Amino acid sequence: MDPILEVVCLLLGFIGWVMVGIAIPNRYWKVSTDDGNVIITSNIYENLWMSCATDSTGVHNCRDFPSLLALNGYIQASRALMIAAVIFGSIGLVATLVGVQCSKAAGEDMVLKGRIVAVGGVLFFLQGLCTMISVSWYAFNITQDFFNPLYPGIKYEIGEGLYIGWCSAVLALTGGSCLTCACKLGTSEKQPYPYQPRDRVYSGVAPSRSQAATSYGQDAYV
Repeated sequence: MDPILEVVCLLLGFIGWVMVGIAIPNRYWKVSTDDGNVIITSNIYENLWMSCATDSTGVHNCRDFPSLLALNGYIQASRALMIAAVIFGSIGLVATLVGVQCSKAAGEDMVLKGRIVAVGGVLFFLQGLCTMISVSWYAFNITQDFFNPLYPGIKYEIGEGLYIGWCSAVLALTGGSCLTCACKLGTSEKQPYPYQPRDRVYSGVAPSRSQAATSYGQDAYV
């Protein structure tokens, strides 16, 4: 694999991993909509961990969700997926740093390095997949309630935290896919063997005496 491509994929995975860390604590996963409201006295915004409100004077009040079991199932699943994404990305980052060709941590065995980098690519891919499922599932519930005319509660719109998560997922999926597909797993370059001359061994039926005599007679007159 091209060392430059390895470094580029590593940077993509690293940026995606950093953006996951930015998206998780971001407070604006969903924001209350102003559609259809003439007078706006407050705005409500939430993420995976807390709900916040701001009034017209600019005062912000936040409170953590009081009970884990009282939360909707998709919020609990999104929490678990985002934490899993951070874990996968952390291990994948370490594995890729060890396995890249410009690193001396794994020695000079290119086959071993290729396998380590491929493992890092798979982990980056899993990071992006977990992030993509989490933010897409969360956004699906937001849009489902928004377009439901019978929904009695507060309607929300997609916040900036979800966009950060989507960008993170795309970067991690791209970097992980390139690392996994481009690495040579279990294959090494064939080394040419030195030429070793050997005695020639002829096999076949021995010629008869008459054939040998005829051949000798013809060669004698040349």
